[in-house]
Amino acid sequence: MGVSADPLLIAGPRTRDCTSVTPARSPREVAPELAELGDLAEVAPSDARDLTRVLLVRLAALEEGTREYSYVRSSLVELNLSLVRFALRRFGSHRENTEDLMQVGAVGLIKAIDRFETERGLEFTTFAIPTILGELRRHFRDTTWAVHVPRRLQELRLTLAKAQDALSQRLDRAPTVAELAEHLGIAQEEVIEGLQAANAHSTDSLDTPAGPDDDGPGAIAARIGGTDDRLGMVESLVSLQPLIAALPERDRLILSMRFTEELTQSQIGERLGLSQMHVSRLLSRILKHLRQGLDAA
Repeated sequence: MGVSADPLLIAGPRTRDCTSVTPARSPREVAPELAELGDLAEVAPSDARDLTRVLLVRLAALEEGTREYSYVRSSLVELNLSLVRFALRRFGSHRENTEDLMQVGAVGLIKAIDRFETERGLEFTTFAIPTILGELRRHFRDTTWAVHVPRRLQELRLTLAKAQDALSQRLDRAPTVAELAEHLGIAQEEVIEGLQAANAHSTDSLDTPAGPDDDGPGAIAARIGGTDDRLGMVESLVSLQPLIAALPERDRLILSMRFTEELTQSQIGERLGLSQMHVSRLLSRILKHLRQGLDAA
């Protein structure tokens, strides 16, 4: 085994003489407090806090990359996984797999262990919880959106959510767009943009079964309305009204007999004293005029 420069692993003054160097201790010798604990996940919270303080000081004195360093570091992670579970309670409404979120939170915990400075005299939990929450929020912001939206809008959504909670408690009702804009000091258009972006955070499959509060059984797709082709006809009729009103009286009468009374061209000719051919030419001219009016509208 090579000689380590770690002061915990070297006895006596540092020298090139191998006789002055003691063999590296095993990981459990570096942290004898862990030898009799068994499963670290079962350690009581108060004991875990005390042991965490000791191990963090021990970790700061070890050389990164050694077996001893890895052992103490992994023990700290295992001791403090309860902090990750505590942080996850704040995101209980998310539908993502809990095990996946535990992995993300554990990354935040490891970052907190690596960055913690024992000489500052802070409680580890004071530093670790915000670090874990930050890692979880980055995960939700960057990976859980159903539709990709700019980061600016993702962050605006979070800001709006906090503002909505604060104003709802103060006003005892849901805040309006104007109230949100005034509270945040931004334009109403920006508030609307942020609220619309929130719709892209999650989506449901059309094959998802209906919830208990929905009327009727079956998937969502079975109860979504389709395109009504008659809507286009309604729009055309509305546009035709002023065009028909501007026609001469005889032209309006011919249209009424043909399309309201559903008379044939010969029957219209008999009523007006015109030939069927003349009625056909008149209808063609009237309809062409109306089509041109619709195209120009």
